[in-house]
Amino acid sequence: MATSKITAATRPPSRGGAASCVTAGGAPAVAAHAAWVRPAAAVFTVGWGANMFASVLQVYRADLSGFQVNALYGAYALGLVPALLIMSGVSDRLGRRRVLMTALLLSALGSAVILLSGGAFGTILAGRILVGVAAGSAFGPGTAWIKELSDAARADGGGAGAGARRSAVALTAGFALGPLLSGALVQWAPSPDITAYLVHIALVALTLPVVRRAPEPAPAATGRAGHASHRSTGSMKVLTSRVFLTAVLPTAPWVFGAATVSLAALPVLVPLGGYGAVAGGVVAAVTLGSGIAVQPWARRLARRSPAAPFRAGMASVIGGMLAAALTVATGAPVLLIATAVVLGSAYGLLLVSGLRLVESLTDSRNISTVIAVFYSLTYVGFALPVLVQALGKLWDPVYVLIAGAALAVGTLATTSLAWRGDAHDGHPEQGDDQVPGSSA
Repeated sequence: MATSKITAATRPPSRGGAASCVTAGGAPAVAAHAAWVRPAAAVFTVGWGANMFASVLQVYRADLSGFQVNALYGAYALGLVPALLIMSGVSDRLGRRRVLMTALLLSALGSAVILLSGGAFGTILAGRILVGVAAGSAFGPGTAWIKELSDAARADGGGAGAGARRSAVALTAGFALGPLLSGALVQWAPSPDITAYLVHIALVALTLPVVRRAPEPAPAATGRAGHASHRSTGSMKVLTSRVFLTAVLPTAPWVFGAATVSLAALPVLVPLGGYGAVAGGVVAAVTLGSGIAVQPWARRLARRSPAAPFRAGMASVIGGMLAAALTVATGAPVLLIATAVVLGSAYGLLLVSGLRLVESLTDSRNISTVIAVFYSLTYVGFALPVLVQALGKLWDPVYVLIAGAALAVGTLATTSLAWRGDAHDGHPEQGDDQVPGSSA
């Protein structure tokens, strides 16, 4: 397998020069300013395979209960969270490329298992967990790799935070386009429970050679050679800092909490007639597309203050949960789309601001581990649609969603503990537990 490393000797020249990376054998590999696109393609493809189920699950509704369907959607978090925490360290030791290519193969294998399941709940569950292992293996190391390549090619004009934005867009685009295309296949294509998964497997086959040729930072840059003690100490310092505990920890679960209420819970609670599959895909695309569209605004807010995008994101969660309650109460499809925009905006604001903040808190030797913890926290939000479904059997789902909005108000209040109240000074409070570089 051909490998390539970014070293001090191969960093891109000034903005006017020809930026290129060099393989281990000395041959040109890929333009440095575009190198981040290759690991981003892997994150996109694995994200596609993970979230296409939002539309394909419509096929299984006739044979499975609503609780089982929502449980299958969120079950891949059971494989994802352990893989996130384990594979970040593995990628530090073995390299990003090996881990991401393995993740792609596991993603295709998970799709193949579900394809061959024959609609059996246990087999689909096993496939979803396997897809989760693939996602956990891809998202943490992939995000770290995108950041490393973006930082190595800073002359491309990406600027500070480019890695976080590019990672968020790659992940969100895969999450959005997977269910959109799969929804159309489920609605109109023959054998959709086979066709949709074949499309994903073909996409994996196209992505593998792209990732194989991606340049990889040298071990010295990522701390892979003998820095386990420093990595553990540095990671714990970040994860126990005041800004992480009061800004990142409480808001991260709302990243996917907001998104999955929109794309998984609401299509079940709002009658969509005979177009449930394609409508579910459209709702997913609108939700996650809004998450991409809002990111330039998140960048402008972050320039004003690192607190601003967190608070705007939580305000959007509150508004979105109340809009979701109104949507369920009225059953209006127009309100469903409007709610998807608001909750998708919350997702985008909280995802990119969370990634940007944890990257600013962390040095290169700890980045993969801290990103893995952040993503693990975000995936706690996948439990929210299951809770809405379960609690909706005990109480009116409208009241359950209103209670979610009240919980979001409490989360918004915690962010005031991380930053000063002065609107002109949005930097984190300094203290003994504060990590240098915490101002995004």
